[in-house]
Order: sequence, then structure tokens, then C-alpha cells
Amino acid sequence: MSTYMDEYKKKLITAEQAAQLVQSGDIVDYGAFATKPVDFDVALGQRAGEDLKNVSMRFIGSVLPIPEVLLKDPEQKTFQCFSWYFTALDRKAGDLGLVAHLPFNYHEATMLAYSNEYMDRMPDVWVCQATPMDNSGCFNFGLGNSHLRGTALSTKRAVVVEVNENMPLCLGGSDEYLHISEIDYVIEGSNTPIFTLPQMPEATPEEKKIAELIVSEIPNGACLQLGIGSLPNTIGNLIADSDLHDLGVQSEMFCDAFTKLYKAGKITNAKKARDINKSAFSFCLGTQETYDFIDGNPRCASYTVDYTNNPVNVALNDNMIAINNIMEVDLLSQVCSETFGLRQISGTGGQLDFVTGAFHSKGGKAFLAFASTYKDKEGKMYSRIKPLLTPGSVVTVPRTVVHYLVTEYGLVNMKATSVWGRAEALINIAHPDFRDELLNAAKEMKLWSKTNRIPF
Repeated sequence: MSTYMDEYKKKLITAEQAAQLVQSGDIVDYGAFATKPVDFDVALGQRAGEDLKNVSMRFIGSVLPIPEVLLKDPEQKTFQCFSWYFTALDRKAGDLGLVAHLPFNYHEATMLAYSNEYMDRMPDVWVCQATPMDNSGCFNFGLGNSHLRGTALSTKRAVVVEVNENMPLCLGGSDEYLHISEIDYVIEGSNTPIFTLPQMPEATPEEKKIAELIVSEIPNGACLQLGIGSLPNTIGNLIADSDLHDLGVQSEMFCDAFTKLYKAGKITNAKKARDINKSAFSFCLGTQETYDFIDGNPRCASYTVDYTNNPVNVALNDNMIAINNIMEVDLLSQVCSETFGLRQISGTGGQLDFVTGAFHSKGGKAFLAFASTYKDKEGKMYSRIKPLLTPGSVVTVPRTVVHYLVTEYGLVNMKATSVWGRAEALINIAHPDFRDELLNAAKEMKLWSKTNRIPF
């Protein structure tokens, strides 16, 4: 430890000194989700308007505090910002033209980080919050494994760790750390509180019904992937009160619902194909209760996102159950989960990864869930099932990949179903107020006819 500590002291610099490492034309990466740097960001933001120009900032799911490189440079004279996955913060910045989206399938992130083909797009400066150095000279990434190690090792000039004593220790798994020998500089941060999600709002009646439909399809010994929001928490509550047992977890995100299921004795990971007795995840966003639960917990394993999300790996687990939210679907069964027209709302993330992997799992099911309607600011109601996607909306899950679609009005399996059968199934799970309108649209689109009596 003394040798490591000597090296640590030699590499110790202030946040202000670290910010001076950034040069015009650089690419700077900011960790992932709750591991984005805080003190370094404040210091770098102070350089906005200097001779520094054309610095590309890359985020993954920005969380509070708002990055200073955004606040201090609204005219983008110094910083141009990009995000692989939009959060509410990224969304607002995107509306102002301050952040652009980087589309990708999440499992590809690790592959890109380790590929020589994309070295020109690797960062010049990489900065991330991490735990304090341990006795082995390692800094743990905590809440954000993702593809951080690969990106750090591919960094061209400066790898910087910002130590935060509040960062939970997330055991591996794989690639959950950097060693002091792999780091150029260390910042001892001000130990700001780690970002936590607020308590999710009470589930709507529609979400409760959707959850009931999905939980009825989950067998004992299933392996779960859940996303963010009140629906996964509602599903977690239902499972906790059910007779289900021996559930497993392979999920890009470790969410609050898993903590509840662990404490209810529902998760054992005993039936998984690998990582038996452990929940595999790549990042965590949740409440402090969840962070406390995974901190140093040997029953949870932090992995690269390629390991958790690669459809081939997902499919290895029997009875893989993937549950994700979507924004809208059209009568052709094309799914949009990330934009509203041209407005970026989130990102593809791992949704396509898990829909593909769960279908190829023996007994697996991929559920894409959504309330059948939404309302605008004036209270006018619209259907999320549309004749065609809103102009400008992107296809997140192609119709050939879609498995189950679920609303409060029912659950339908789209596999081995004709275009007629898909349109009919979607109309049947639409809000009743919109079914006639959708039926007429289906007729105009040649997706419906008087002879539409086939079984599929």
C-alpha cells in the first residue's frame, strides 16, 4: 500500500490543475450517469470564453448538478456537448440546442471503446468520479461500470479520477476499476452527495393494470431486466407480494425494484446460466436505499455493458423477461421509444439489446409497455397507437424484432403475425375512444379488409 500511496501522491493535483489539461480541439469524456465529475466540471466551466475552443464534451445520461460546461457557455464558444443517452437534463439542454444526441445500441459501447478502428473518436481527456483507492491500488467505478475502463485505457493524453468518498463500492464482475498505474492524475474531490433519484410517483391505474398483465406472464426462476420509472417499481411491488421465487437479474440498470425484491426474498439468481447467485448489472440509478444495498454487496456484480446487454449473453438465461417502456407504436408495429417527432427524449439504450436477447432465450419474453393514451398541456387526449409514427420519430425497435406489446387493455404477441393480424391486435389494445379511427386508418393503409378473418 505504501508504494501505491507514493504513486498516488505524485499524481495528486487540484481540479483547477486538471482542467488546465484540456486543450482546444480536445474530446473530453465525463464518466457515466452518477459518476460524472463534479469538481473538475466546475473548474473546466470556468475556462469558458478563454482562448479554449472547439472542445467536445461527451456525457452518458447527465444528472444533477447541471454541468458547468453547459451553464457557463450558453453560446458554445468553447464547449460543444453530446450525450449518448438523454435524461431530463439532457432533454432540456437539447431543446436549447446545447446538447446533441449520439445514437447507439448500448452493448456496442464496450466494443467501440476497445476497438482500434474508432481510436480517432476516443477522448483526449477522460474524467470520472470513483471510490477512494483501496489497498490494492484500485479505484472502483461505483455506480457506473458501463464501458468506462475501455474508454479510459483508450484515452490519448490524460486519465483523471475524481475521488468521492460517498461513491458506493460495486464489486465485479469485470472492468469495474482502474489501477493507480493506469491513471495519470488524481483529484481528491469535495465529496459532494452522489445523485439519487427522487421517490417515484404513485403508479397510475393504467400502470397498475399493465403490471398485473406482465407479472402474470413471469414464471418461477425467471431472469429479469427492468428499466427506470414507476412501472418497474409497480412490477416489483406485485412480485414481492406474489408466490414467485428464485428470480434472477441480468439488467443494464440495477433499479430500486430489485432492492425490494431482494429484501422480499424473491431474488436468488439460483437458476441463471452464469453468475449464479449474483445479479449482473452495468450501472445503477436509484434512491440512497438502493445505493446502500449494493455498496460492497457480494450478491451483486458490476460488469461492462457488453457483458450485460449483448443479446447473445442475454439469451443464455432461460426464461429471460425484459420489460421496457415505449412512447408510441404504429399500425405497422414499428416502435418508437426515444423521440417525440424530432425531439430527443431518451435514447435506444439497451432496449433493442434486451428485446432481441429475451426472444432468443428459451422461454424468454420481451415486453414493451405503454399507457394507451397521453394528454397535452391543455388536457387533450391522444392515442399512443397511431396509424404511422409521428413524423420525425425514429424507429427504436423494428417490427421484425417486436415481441410483446402491452397496454392497460391487453397484451399481444406480435411474432409470426401478419400485417393484418398486427393491425388488428394493436387496435384491440388501443383506448376504445380511438379504435374506430384506427380501424378506418388500417383500411386506408390496406391493412384491413372484409376478408380479414385469418387466425394470424
